Amino acid sequence: MPQLLLELFSEEIPARMQVQAARDLERMARERLAEQGFLPEAMTAFAGPRRLTLVIEGLPEAQADRTEERKGPRVGSPEKAMEGFLRSTGLTMDQLVDQDGVWFAKIERKGRPTPEIIAEMVEAIVRNFPWPKSMTWGRGTLRWVRPLKRIVCLFDGTVVPVSIDGIVSGDVTEGHRFMGKAQPFRVKDFDTYRDGLAAHFVVLDVEERKARILDAARTLCFARNLELVEDEGLLNEVAGLAEWPTPVLGDMDPDFLDLPPEVIRTSMRTHQKYFAVRDPATGGLAPHFITVANIQAADGGAAIAAGNAKVLSARLSDARFFWDEDRKLRLEDRLDKLKGVTFHAKLGAMSDRVARITDLARSLAPRVGADPDAAAQAARLAKADLVTGMVGEFPELQGLMGGYYAQAEGLPAEVAAAIRDHYKPQGPSDALPAGPVGAALALADKLDSLTGFFGIDEKPTGSRDPYALRRSALGVIRIVLEGGIRLPLRELAGDDLVAFFADRLKVLLRDQGRRHDLVDAVFALGDDDLVRIVARVEALDGFLTTEDGVNLLAGYKRATNILKAEEKKGAMPSGPAVAMGGAPEAELALVAALAGVEPRVAQALAAEDFVAAMQALSGLRGPVDAFFEQVLVNAEDPAERDNRLRLLSQVRDAMGRVADFSQVTG
Repeated sequence: MPQLLLELFSEEIPARMQVQAARDLERMARERLAEQGFLPEAMTAFAGPRRLTLVIEGLPEAQADRTEERKGPRVGSPEKAMEGFLRSTGLTMDQLVDQDGVWFAKIERKGRPTPEIIAEMVEAIVRNFPWPKSMTWGRGTLRWVRPLKRIVCLFDGTVVPVSIDGIVSGDVTEGHRFMGKAQPFRVKDFDTYRDGLAAHFVVLDVEERKARILDAARTLCFARNLELVEDEGLLNEVAGLAEWPTPVLGDMDPDFLDLPPEVIRTSMRTHQKYFAVRDPATGGLAPHFITVANIQAADGGAAIAAGNAKVLSARLSDARFFWDEDRKLRLEDRLDKLKGVTFHAKLGAMSDRVARITDLARSLAPRVGADPDAAAQAARLAKADLVTGMVGEFPELQGLMGGYYAQAEGLPAEVAAAIRDHYKPQGPSDALPAGPVGAALALADKLDSLTGFFGIDEKPTGSRDPYALRRSALGVIRIVLEGGIRLPLRELAGDDLVAFFADRLKVLLRDQGRRHDLVDAVFALGDDDLVRIVARVEALDGFLTTEDGVNLLAGYKRATNILKAEEKKGAMPSGPAVAMGGAPEAELALVAALAGVEPRVAQALAAEDFVAAMQALSGLRGPVDAFFEQVLVNAEDPAERDNRLRLLSQVRDAMGRVADFSQVTG
């Protein structure tokens, strides 16, 4: 079937926008084609520094004829209503169909040629493209991320006529800005387009550009007995900056290696988009860097490397100045400046936040096995590096630089490490803070943010989370769980935050393959100890994978359904069930089973042995099954009926001490 090739060629597209632009292009095309009844066989979008490309396979040559049924007014409606409906459909009264007192119009629509639909689709996409930032140029009204220069639009090898603000579609594109051949070239389909770009020094696919960068950079390093310090974020960015990426190995002044390695890497990455290089013999940074050029230089990149080395030296000289100047003043002496740094208009200055974190870290210290004085000292100094020159230049180094400055002052190692790590973990794969003092400070920092912003009703909503509170909550959860820390969340954070932590814990456990309904079943008990909650969830998960667990859950739900129905009728009988004379054997067996199971469950729960508690509950499975098979709950004798209802209540209560099984699906 015919193929559609679309290219939107412009001035440079910011690297950070390219991936989403490719997704948006594919999504918008898919939606508009679906509206016209098209279901393509395949659709692929590409994004690069100067072009967005879309190739669609398997489109028909024309749209199929369609019948549209439109509901109209009721029979007997006012004449004006009928006139409006007929006008909108283009039909006459005798062409309408009466269906159960309502007029329906059946409108036959002849399918249109596919190129006609494509032309409308392309114009709609271009005029409504959701760029985060866009611009107009010249005298036109079209908004695009940068000036749009060309449109290639081919269907089955033929140009689809499109004209947008004077830009007329064609079959001509161009290659690399500097290395491509002087003249633009024609294409007839995706194969000639992709191959033509490659011949004109343009790599279309971003994944191929990334692979070229990595392979060439590793090869350059290997030749000099070096290792590339890989950086996925930087790789994604530089792959969006170069159409023909060509890594070049450059040399830097080795005297700069006495700077903290994070400073060197950040300066390289942030200002110059360089990759750092490691010496495999020492594991430390080597006096070299990898830059990614957008040309294949005749001298092998020697001039590029030399020029970039000069720029890097200037940047690192600035960093050295900040490093030397910052160490002239102790962290303690910087604290007064925090009074002039606003944390949030409703939460005070950074100095107020430091005071709160200090008190909280001191109170948390015994719970994590840390020295309270050390935790308080680390908390007091943790934000002092915010007013240093280095963090002013590189905000992403906050905390880390505070750790270096604390170490340079000769502060205790555990205090310096806690300051360095107190923002950790900043993601699901980030390392945790080292040591108990670090754990106390990191918890205090995150809990203060959570309680503060929840207190002023700045809670995350939908995808909006400007203060990264979801990340903070996940950080607390990881520190607590991986450290086995027993933390009473409700006492520290309040009920709203306990529910928020429950949601974050569900996300974490779901990512680990756990069921979210089991988290609900445990949180419903009112427990706020995350370590205990997860232990319950794990035990419950294991129990419900057994035959006893599945059948007992079914029996629980049957019992609760009966009890709910009876509760609607009036007051329920209270007290424990008894072994009534003449009762069926299955009823007596369940009474006996409960008498044995309930103390075992209580003992296991007291010892926080939740696996043993589940094993104890499994002893109810057989008696509960037999009870429902052999005993009529709603007996004619009121005494028998009340005793059996009490028995079911005991089953529900015994299981409810372990988890709220009503929250369990399935």
